This record gives sequence, C-alpha cells and structure tokens, in this order.
Amino acid sequence: MTEIMKLNYRRYSEQGEPVLIMHGLFGSLSNWGWHSKQLAEHFSVVAVDLRNHGESPHEDAMNYQDMADDVIQLLDDLGIEKCSLIGHSMGGKTAMQLALSYPDRVNKLIVVDIAPSEYTGSAEDHMRIISGMRSLDMTTVSNRNDADKHLQDYVEDEATRQFILTNLARAEDGTFSWRLNLDALEKHYDRLREKLVSEAPFTGPTLFVRGDLSPYVRKKHEAEILELFPNASVKSVMETGHWVHAEKPQVFQTIALGFLNQESVPE
Repeated sequence: MTEIMKLNYRRYSEQGEPVLIMHGLFGSLSNWGWHSKQLAEHFSVVAVDLRNHGESPHEDAMNYQDMADDVIQLLDDLGIEKCSLIGHSMGGKTAMQLALSYPDRVNKLIVVDIAPSEYTGSAEDHMRIISGMRSLDMTTVSNRNDADKHLQDYVEDEATRQFILTNLARAEDGTFSWRLNLDALEKHYDRLREKLVSEAPFTGPTLFVRGDLSPYVRKKHEAEILELFPNASVKSVMETGHWVHAEKPQVFQTIALGFLNQESVPE
C-alpha cells in the first residue's frame, strides 16, 4: 500500500451541501477556478490538486485507487462525511473510483468527458508533451514566452501549450521549474488509461457530460458506463471537445447546477 497524500486544496465556501472538484491530467485546481467560484454561490465547494499535480506532494506511485484514497483522507481531514463529486478526464476517473470504492461518501457524481473504459489513444500526444517538458532547459528560461517557444516543437496547438504552461512555477530567486511530477506521470501513464473495475456498481445519481466532438465518451462506452453506474445519464454539449467546461463554461455551469439541485437523475 502506498502512502496517502495530504492534498493541496482550496475551499471556496462553507455554506450549503459539499461539492468537491477534481482536475484532469496536466491540470490543477486553478483550471476550475471560475466554476468553483460560481458553484460556491450555492454549495460548499472544495477544489483539489491531485497527487503529482499542482501544489500537492509528489509520490512515485500513481493509480486511481491511490488517488481516490488521497481524496478520502482530505474529506476526513475537513470533516466532510458525504459530498458530491465533479471530475474531468483523469479527475473524472478518480471521482468514479472513489464512488465505486466508497459509495457511502458520495451524494451525486458528475463525470466530465471520460468513461470508466480502457483508452488506447492519446498516448503519443501525451508522451510528446512530457518529452517537450522534460527537454526544456530551465537555465535558458527567463519568462513564459521562452518556455512557449520551446514547446512549439512538441505541441502545435496554442491553447494546449498555454494549458501546459500553467504548470510552470517561478521561485523567489527567479528560476523556473515544473510543478508536475513528470517521472511519475510517465512511469505510470498506462495505469491512468486502465479500465475501472469494481465488485459492485455505484447506484447513486450520476451524470456524464461529454463534448460532442470528443472521442472519449461515445456510444460504444455506454455499456461499460451503465455496468458500473446503472443510474447514469449522458448529456452532450454541442460544438465542444474534451475540455467541455472550458469551451462552453456557461452551458456546463447550467448543466451542473441543474443536476446538483434536483432530486432525481435527468432523462
């Protein structure tokens, strides 16, 4: 058994029912800042940096059970007995694993553009991002533009580069470093693509929000979704890809609020 991490988190409010938010691969709690603030007007919102991301500790081991256990430790530390979960991509799989392993701790579950399935695609793109980050000579970096120019040879899409650059940290002495634990991400990348398994399904209210242009939640994934989450429904957001919440924030916010506020799963 690996060590349970004391995760970095931000509590946006303490009024209302608890909602915990988890980011995706290469992300951090700051990626969900706008949504966290909006939801905090209605709920007690906590956003977390998952292990090896953001300001959370680094640990060699990395799989979904470990990450779910980290979050349970945080809930215990905060005195939160039961909460609703929102997770995107890697954070969505972490949220699913937590719900499957600790169903009595979860009220409602919102999973953003990921299924509990095994994924074989995207590996080349993700490994190229890690290679680009690894090959950056930090002694030559004086600002974010320097890092951006280097990453252009590895990541063509500007929006993706800007997302990756949110991980660039500047120390008091002016030197730069990556917040991410690149060694662990590369070593355990295959574990992050595995299919989730459970002896019993999570029967609580569950909503999968997918981008209609994204390949991550398709018709072929529905059987695996319903096997583990029999009370799940799937909502598509048109003209969006994998980053549904970032591409159509108002639409996503309306969907999330509607689901969290109602007493039954939507049709």
